[in-house]
Amino acid sequence: MAKVLIIGAGGVSNVVVRKCAQHPEVFTQIALASRTKSKCDAIAEAVKKAYGVTVETDRVDADDVADTVRVIKKFAPDLVVNVALPYQDLTIMDACLEAHVNYLDTANYEPKDVAHFEYSWQWAYQEKFEKAGLMAVLGCGFDPGVTNLFCAYAQKHLFDTIRTVDILDCNAGSHGHAFATNFNPEINIREVTQVVRHWEDGQWVESPAILDDSSIHFDFDYPVVGRKDSYLLYHEEMESLVKHIRGLEKIRFWMTFSQNYINHLRVLQNVGMTRIDPVEFQGQKIVPIQFLKALLPDPGSLGHNYSGKTVIGCVFEGRKNGGEPFRKYIYNVCDHAECYKEVEAQAISYTTGVPAMVGAMMMLTGVWKGAGVFNVEQLDPDPFLEKLAASGLPWTVTDFEGYLPE
Repeated sequence: MAKVLIIGAGGVSNVVVRKCAQHPEVFTQIALASRTKSKCDAIAEAVKKAYGVTVETDRVDADDVADTVRVIKKFAPDLVVNVALPYQDLTIMDACLEAHVNYLDTANYEPKDVAHFEYSWQWAYQEKFEKAGLMAVLGCGFDPGVTNLFCAYAQKHLFDTIRTVDILDCNAGSHGHAFATNFNPEINIREVTQVVRHWEDGQWVESPAILDDSSIHFDFDYPVVGRKDSYLLYHEEMESLVKHIRGLEKIRFWMTFSQNYINHLRVLQNVGMTRIDPVEFQGQKIVPIQFLKALLPDPGSLGHNYSGKTVIGCVFEGRKNGGEPFRKYIYNVCDHAECYKEVEAQAISYTTGVPAMVGAMMMLTGVWKGAGVFNVEQLDPDPFLEKLAASGLPWTVTDFEGYLPE
């Protein structure tokens, strides 16, 4: 039916390729490209062994528009799925425009030299994609991604107006390492060490980063795994949701961190290992966080010994038909070990890779269509969430009577 080109060959890419291979009725041809072709070849070999599906591979410099255009034109896909690094988003979008192909990613753009991410750079492509008659879907992972679609579902089916949204992301798993990040260490550490923001009463409110002694956190009682310390954090999906959810007065994002993780990261920051600017070392320029990335375990290698579960979802408060305010909780529980059995990946990669595949399926089958740049909550959540549940990520809707900070 359609051909897909996946750019990037990390843990998430492994999941995307394998899940695409499970649906040959949609993904009739699969191509994979990244900076390191050997990583692509390893994924292709595993997919051939598991599913009997051939994956074409090539090397690409996704920092270079011309080289990315070359690879796109070589494979002539109907869709490019970008699971490379966030600071390569604009290069790949430019290449898609030049090669005239639709685009999907899982994380928004951030400059390589500034620890700051927002959608403005990608939203600026609206007119270009619209005029080209192409569709670009942004942030189709889990958070952002599924959490946005939980919001769209709640707005469509549960509430007339939603006053507050609290997005809660819990990893209650254990990988057996003293310190490791569940996705690209450079991106992960840049994300969690920045100043926190949440939306309230029509403006962004800043608070201290999670490593600060005055950071905001509380115990939340997660389904299945119980109470976990959850820290207020800025996350990109809030930026688009404040535009698209009716009546929204407050939105916050919470993520669990163990004290062990906090202590390790605090020490690394104190000694300068989280810096993103070059430093002189033995006559060479190195970026400390990139050197740290080389020392830490590859997130794609964590799945083998990973145990425990992730619980990610949204708590909503709103009204329907002019009635009294009420609260609902929509969430998914995912098991690390079960993910590894299926696709040889841990749950963080799985919960990002499966939605990317489902989003690609929505685009290639024409369920999601349009010209321009879209965040996923602007699209129909129902067919996506139906396929998501059938693809390994079931979700639950329940009344919420628990505690959240004011």
